[in-house]
Amino acid sequence: MISPSTIDLVFETSRVEEVIGDFVQLKKAGSNFKGLSPFSDERSPSFMVSPVKQIWKDFSSGKGGNVVAFLMEHEHFTYPEAIKYLAKKYNIEIEETEQTNEQKEQQDERESLYLVSEFANKYFQNILHKTDQGKSIGLGYFKERGFTEETIKKFDLGYSLDEWQAFTDEALKQGYKLDFLEKTGLTIVKEEKRFDRFKGRVMFPIKSMSGRVLGFGGRILIADKKAAKYVNSPESIIYHKSNVLYGIYHAKQSIAKEDNCYLVEGYTDVIQFHQTGIKNVVSSSGTALTSEQIRLINRLTKNITVLFDGDAAGLRASLRGIDLILEQGMNVKVCTFPEGEDPDSFAKQNTLEELSVYLIENAKDFIQFKASVLYEESKHDPIKKAETIRDIVNSIAKIPDRIKKEIYIQECSKIMDISEEVLFSTLAQIDKKDFQESNKQFKTEQRAFEVIKHQPPVQKVDVQYVLERKIIEVLLLYGNKTEDFEDLALKENDKGQLVLEPVINTAKVFEKVFLDLQEDEMEFSNTQFKSLYYTIIDTLNQNPDFQLKNFINTVDIEMANEITTILMEDERYNLDDWERMHIFPKGKSHSIAQLVSETILSLRCFLIDQKVKEFQQKTIENKAQVNKSILEEVKDYSGLKMLLSRKLNRAL
Repeated sequence: MISPSTIDLVFETSRVEEVIGDFVQLKKAGSNFKGLSPFSDERSPSFMVSPVKQIWKDFSSGKGGNVVAFLMEHEHFTYPEAIKYLAKKYNIEIEETEQTNEQKEQQDERESLYLVSEFANKYFQNILHKTDQGKSIGLGYFKERGFTEETIKKFDLGYSLDEWQAFTDEALKQGYKLDFLEKTGLTIVKEEKRFDRFKGRVMFPIKSMSGRVLGFGGRILIADKKAAKYVNSPESIIYHKSNVLYGIYHAKQSIAKEDNCYLVEGYTDVIQFHQTGIKNVVSSSGTALTSEQIRLINRLTKNITVLFDGDAAGLRASLRGIDLILEQGMNVKVCTFPEGEDPDSFAKQNTLEELSVYLIENAKDFIQFKASVLYEESKHDPIKKAETIRDIVNSIAKIPDRIKKEIYIQECSKIMDISEEVLFSTLAQIDKKDFQESNKQFKTEQRAFEVIKHQPPVQKVDVQYVLERKIIEVLLLYGNKTEDFEDLALKENDKGQLVLEPVINTAKVFEKVFLDLQEDEMEFSNTQFKSLYYTIIDTLNQNPDFQLKNFINTVDIEMANEITTILMEDERYNLDDWERMHIFPKGKSHSIAQLVSETILSLRCFLIDQKVKEFQQKTIENKAQVNKSILEEVKDYSGLKMLLSRKLNRAL
């Protein structure tokens, strides 16, 4: 168990914009930050982070909450794991008791797979550094590759003994279940036999963006034609190859800072670049590049530079990946190395300055790259040249931005010595074909629409929902503030008429709201708001030092999500930096008392309307027996509503 004082310290120290900034590229938007949603595929940013309130809201998926809620949603952490992650990030000491074997078994399946993977990671490192076989074979290989001791430890490199079930036996001895060893792929089970998948291999742990071990890559060190050079962990509920990039954990901050990501092919390419000093580099781990992997980079930067060796077959394969990157609306460049060199060997032989200069000078725009790869094969063959040009235009067609498309068409025209008119015509044909293929269903719906030609009914606004929501917002933002409220007390004048006389009352906002609602016996109709209302009132009543960010940390995820929706909704469409345009809007905090009074009065008026309608309905249903007392009540309520409208200074 983690002590409450440690949890409080973690919340006080953590900054939501810093933590989320490790996973999502955030840009300043007024007093908040905006970015692309990490929970859905979007191109216009709807993900908002508030440093002032220490909350976040993703309007595309509806999720929101505090810093811990983000880690639980994004990284699938449990609550204690999220606290531990934050403690580690902010160098906070944390005490916890060691788990027993029984406790390990009680973890759910996903968590058990994480625990097994973490154990394996430490085991392989221990074998590498503390056994004779590990030192002579595994460590010897890494040193031969030019990796320093610091780099080896930074990337948690390890070694699996060249024995059939050394790892499996040790894991079982430590209390880990065979079922989970098999599901992670660390152990292969065949009937009664079981043996280590990575027997006799150097180990590369594959981590998530937050640093959790998802799986492994293992390289064999002996010449064996029957064995694959590299073996990866199989797919599991925690490891999906298409969603993972090797090195993303170590590279994420540099990618965001440099606003560029270098994409390589292998594990050692990443490590060697990192050791040389270029840290914004990741690898697709030997698999074909996927849309999910590109979206992972897209959260951090819009710019990718793909690095390939001089191998012709590899270059051709890279062309497919470029089109995928373009489809995501990203900017892509390609850099190739001299024949016989790859990113690993080239980085090893050059200094940081030499490598940086080479990358800058040799990174080509994707059109120049495609032209250089394909043009040599087709320059003396008109038919092949036409195919090459069409291939390049096909890539341009993948770009969603029309301005970029036009610029690239102009570039292609210069490089390939062909008129822009022909290229634009070809592009239009491709766009039309793609549109027809991908929008058949849309066209069918459009035809149906043309026949019916009617407008969908306008959704009716739920006034009570809006007002109840506004009351919750007021309590969250200003509940503990003391204000002077101008009330109108109902009094009978000399003629026996009800009139309103102004009275100034000083009170805390939450007390004013509570007493006004109690006085009129008003109840929340929305059950979630009702629960939230009483929770807030109770907290404000017991805690004079109420702070919004601390309150969010104490409620459950569902309630925290509702709170962030309420608090961030107004800011979603706010124009950033009004002052820069010499516009100085009046904020809510400048007229809190007025805001509170108007919201309560509006709710009162709405409920009066509902009551009058109820009486009118009774009158219609009982025409023969019109109750005089009902008519009197309708008259009184109507009179009260007129008085309230004077207070609100508007017709109701």
